[in-house]
Amino acid sequence: MKTFDIKGTKRECGGKKVAKELRRNGQVPCIVYGGEKEITFSVPEVDFRGLIYTPNVYLVNLTVDGETMQAILKDIQFHPISGAILHVDFLQIFPDKPVTIGVPLKIVGHSEGVKAGGKLQVEMRKLNVKGLPANLPDVLEVDITSLGLGQVVKVGSLHYDNLEILNASSAVVAAVKSTRAAVSAAAAAAAEAKK
Repeated sequence: MKTFDIKGTKRECGGKKVAKELRRNGQVPCIVYGGEKEITFSVPEVDFRGLIYTPNVYLVNLTVDGETMQAILKDIQFHPISGAILHVDFLQIFPDKPVTIGVPLKIVGHSEGVKAGGKLQVEMRKLNVKGLPANLPDVLEVDITSLGLGQVVKVGSLHYDNLEILNASSAVVAAVKSTRAAVSAAAAAAAEAKK
């Protein structure tokens, strides 16, 4: 999985007043937990652009006052009106401990159903998986080549080495829906076959 570097500065837990002051100075209050102790720190808001505003998922190399650790982004709070980042939570991860994370899906192949005039509908953009950090991929591929008109790919039919899928097995990942053009083309083909 791709990595992203973030450098922060330790801060004292001072409540809302301290957090507001940080935000006024272009800093985002953050916390990392999951290790021996929780660490509160701040990061310039501009440093989050490449991490948050992207469809990619990253393992974060977090450096706080010279102390480096690996983490994943766990939660982000945004201001309801301005959209500014208010707070970011990180979860520290370790090479020997499984981690749960949402990994983006990538649809590959050209569906038979789409070639016949159907329309591909992607119902899920990410799958929640559990695995060791070293086994986490950048994307999970879903092959739709054999998908015909009216057929679906469900989570239960997917399998990835060294990863446990946490979504419901009955959840639909992608489907090929019949369109009016596909239905009329099928009817015309059937009528032609009868002649």
